[in-house]
Amino acid sequence: MDPAAPPAPVERVVATPAALALIEQLKARHGPILFHQSGGCCDGSSPMCYPQDDFMTGPDDVCLGSIGGVAFYMTSSQFAYWRHTQVIIDVVAGMGGMFSLDNGTGQRFLTRSRVFTDAEAKALDAPPGA
Repeated sequence: MDPAAPPAPVERVVATPAALALIEQLKARHGPILFHQSGGCCDGSSPMCYPQDDFMTGPDDVCLGSIGGVAFYMTSSQFAYWRHTQVIIDVVAGMGGMFSLDNGTGQRFLTRSRVFTDAEAKALDAPPGA
């Protein structure tokens, strides 16, 4: 590794290889899709996957980034809670959320997380280009 190279950007959301594989299957079947971290209503606090044109994001939604070329959103109130963690989307066996595209695949998306290091948190809080 080149010590003069800039550090890799810190990502707020990442996905496991299993999650990326399921995302590719869902994109092939449904076309463009997006994720929205559920706030705990019908399906608990689950990463929900929708056809891109079937879910309207609002002014209170925060885009954390993308996984597998798919945007990942959560509400600003949830982001206030999750802002100190990296969201890790994984897949486990089971039923997906009742409105989520993973329902019926025999697999479901699952949110895991880890707390950012002090250096990562500082990098995330820095203005762009700093």
